[in-house]
Amino acid sequence: MADRTIQGGDGIRTFPFPVELSVGGVGMQVGPMGADRTWHADAPLERVHRIDFHVVLLFGEGPVRHMVDFTEYEAAAGDLLWIRPGQVHRFSRTSEYRGTVLTMQPGFLPRATVEATGLYRYDLSPLLRPDAAQLTGLRNALGQLRREYEDTATLPLSLHTAVLQHSLTAFLLRLAHLAASSAESVRQQSDSTFTLFREAVEKDFATNHSVSAYADALGYSRRTLVRAVRAATGDTPKAFIDKRVVLEAKRLLAHTDLPIGRVGAAVGFPDAANFSKFFHQHTDLTPAAFRAELR
Repeated sequence: MADRTIQGGDGIRTFPFPVELSVGGVGMQVGPMGADRTWHADAPLERVHRIDFHVVLLFGEGPVRHMVDFTEYEAAAGDLLWIRPGQVHRFSRTSEYRGTVLTMQPGFLPRATVEATGLYRYDLSPLLRPDAAQLTGLRNALGQLRREYEDTATLPLSLHTAVLQHSLTAFLLRLAHLAASSAESVRQQSDSTFTLFREAVEKDFATNHSVSAYADALGYSRRTLVRAVRAATGDTPKAFIDKRVVLEAKRLLAHTDLPIGRVGAAVGFPDAANFSKFFHQHTDLTPAAFRAELR
């Protein structure tokens, strides 16, 4: 297949959705997991990488250990792992991946469905543990989606694609309900103030670290923003921003060879000394020490 991977400005390899491997060239795939899994023929998935599409893994066996954004998750049989576009992750060399894998290209579903299914809720844990009834519903919905995906003879491509979109929506609505079922997630989803703040931070954290600036841009008082963020996360807005900045800095330090000064500049610290001080305050390590520990 043609090499369409992207070497981003941060040096982490990003894989595009493999349209050429999709039945009929539609914007999704669903099928069994296996040892031959790949997004790209020349890149083992055991290496840290990003993808620009969604992946949902429904495990038939376990335990399976999988790293997503510096957290190792351990999934058991019946658990799901939902990896969203842009997240840094790595498959385990030692785990057996068995079950069903769904991949979906951004833009395959209409915007209203994207919003209803919470496709870009990066604040939610990627690891989902359904109860027996939830798992039955998810398996049935995913099984129906797979049957529709593999049936390319019954309908013309346009109708086949429309049926897939509806079947995929049904599965994702169940998945979104599961993802938002904890009390904390429900609070986060219902609090529009926090939701708008979270989205603004995700967009601007590399250039804006000011709580007052976010409050002004969103039209809230600083006090209102503090209450909303504390209710949703237990943190102050400043702590929420700082955690996002630290996460991105860790990504760049661990998975690129960018000089430390350029890493700092990439997350909003043009002065390398200020970046080192900030990073040490939040991790008890200098950026150089953190990088050295992982190499």
